[in-house]
Amino acid sequence: MNERSASKLLRSAVLGLALSAATIGAADAVQSRMAERGSVRIEFLAQGDGPTVVLLPSLARGAEDFDRVAPLVAAAGFRVVRPEPRGIGRSQGPMEGLTLYDLAEDVAAAVEADADGNPRPVVVAGHAFGNWVARALSAKRPEMVRAVALLAASVGTDIDPGIRSSIDGSFDPALTEEERLGHLRRGYFAPGNDARVWLGGWHPDVARMQRAATAATRDRTWQRVADRVPVLYVAAGEDTIAPPPTLERLRRELGERVSLASVPRAGHALLPEQPEATADALVRFLKALP
Repeated sequence: MNERSASKLLRSAVLGLALSAATIGAADAVQSRMAERGSVRIEFLAQGDGPTVVLLPSLARGAEDFDRVAPLVAAAGFRVVRPEPRGIGRSQGPMEGLTLYDLAEDVAAAVEADADGNPRPVVVAGHAFGNWVARALSAKRPEMVRAVALLAASVGTDIDPGIRSSIDGSFDPALTEEERLGHLRRGYFAPGNDARVWLGGWHPDVARMQRAATAATRDRTWQRVADRVPVLYVAAGEDTIAPPPTLERLRRELGERVSLASVPRAGHALLPEQPEATADALVRFLKALP
């Protein structure tokens, strides 16, 4: 290789590194914005450029759960929007008399605000409880949703009472830290994974609101989401709350337009346990969409 060729190769390498750094920097730049819908105000985090992906957190938890997933999805060429549930951060509104459709409208408000009132159809990914809100949005606002991803999701709304006790114990302030850790390990984390990362970040008032909204949602048309749009189900390989389903069961309960990906060495928490694998499954699904 002559000197001119070597110099050209070096300039190309430097330019490539600069572009990669710029892409990562843009993906890491997070904006905090607000959406208003009547008396409701919804805070949402947004980052990246491209088709929009909305990430919805689990029961009683906030957008920070996606802190390690969101930049990876954004770096793959997508706009990532993370609404905070009512009662978390700056999101506020009535906490009683709600249904899943009301919570879905909160998400819709964030999507519309991020697009300055002119949104294109988005992909909505819901983790655990968030999957019910994602499906409710697809049913209530079908023009807004082009696909749905369900992450470590309970397909139905019935939870085993024994497991529910561990869910409740995970954020019960009356329990000791060690007692709460025991519940977190039993309900949320695969053996060997660090459950301490979820000792914080819980909002019991939000959990009560979300459970009441679920119980008040009598219309179940939201459940069969794969009759309306393509669906990805990301199963956590060692999930005790939502044990990995078969593809046959998913198609029977959700509809035919569903695909299945599995993440090993993860429990129901999934996001802090395997953020890279979760982001990879999402990105593969997003890039395969028409």
